[in-house]
Amino acid sequence: MFQIGPYNIASKVILAPMAGISDQPFRHLCKQFGAGLVTSEMVTSDTTLWNSRKSSFRLISDADIEPRSVQIAGGDAQMMAQAAIMNVERGAQIIDINMGCPAKKVCKKAAGSALLKDEALVRSILESVVNAVEVPVTLKIRTGWDKQNINAVTIAKMAEDIGISALAVHGRTRACAFKGEVEYKTIADIAKVIDIPLFANGDINTPEKARAVLEYTQADAVMLGRAAQGRPWIFREMDHYLTHNEHLAAIEIDEIKQVLTNHLHALHLFYGDYLGVRIARKHVAWYLQSVQESKQFRSWFNKLETQDKQLAAIEQFFASAQIISAAA
Repeated sequence: MFQIGPYNIASKVILAPMAGISDQPFRHLCKQFGAGLVTSEMVTSDTTLWNSRKSSFRLISDADIEPRSVQIAGGDAQMMAQAAIMNVERGAQIIDINMGCPAKKVCKKAAGSALLKDEALVRSILESVVNAVEVPVTLKIRTGWDKQNINAVTIAKMAEDIGISALAVHGRTRACAFKGEVEYKTIADIAKVIDIPLFANGDINTPEKARAVLEYTQADAVMLGRAAQGRPWIFREMDHYLTHNEHLAAIEIDEIKQVLTNHLHALHLFYGDYLGVRIARKHVAWYLQSVQESKQFRSWFNKLETQDKQLAAIEQFFASAQIISAAA
């Protein structure tokens, strides 16, 4: 267990904020499976854009799970501070600052991991946001801009001094994006110099890997991103392994079907008919990606245009396919 401000986080396995993925339905699902903390998709600090349809779905509400953590992104200290204030007014209980996103469209705006190039600007943003709100502020970074510019230890010490309540570190640089081996040594180096909770992130996709990373880095928790796509029960599996040093039995096909069906219902309800159907397609692909018999089905599923047809198709697939070795 560790603490972020007044909030006790019971599990050492938490969900990474992911644009286009960690929406409200997915956060609820991951929390149900034991994720210790879930954080919203990245919300722009440009509050003039919050009236857009995309932002309306990303903004937090009182219906969200507590503690309600919202990630904000931007490169202007005052705009970031104002975005933090407005999110807290909407019910956010933790503000998370994105300095880890490697996406080109984010970095071009001097946001995300591009900020790591400018330590003075990092300091200005952190100070502005921490001073603007009463709730805990957390930070997500990468190890640096590129392999010649690894400055995460410097940023980590700065963040703690300024009052950041917890730090997540993805073990790659901005230049690496999501390619190549994750480097956990920098995370271990950070653990030696800060006392705030530290989360290790990057390619942690099995219970054994989670334990190994925690032992090597001495981080307080592992943060899962892509490993949770189509596999939200991974939080239950990892937490059990870390707690009891034994594996849970593989998830049963009937439970996978129920989880997927409930997820589709939640997406349809949250986004409405048109958008819900389209967003459901990628999630179904992730759930079924390790099922050999599913490739043709997934291609056909992506052409379905209504909620009822999607739900009926899932029912039919699980009734007819011999999916003995599903995504356990």
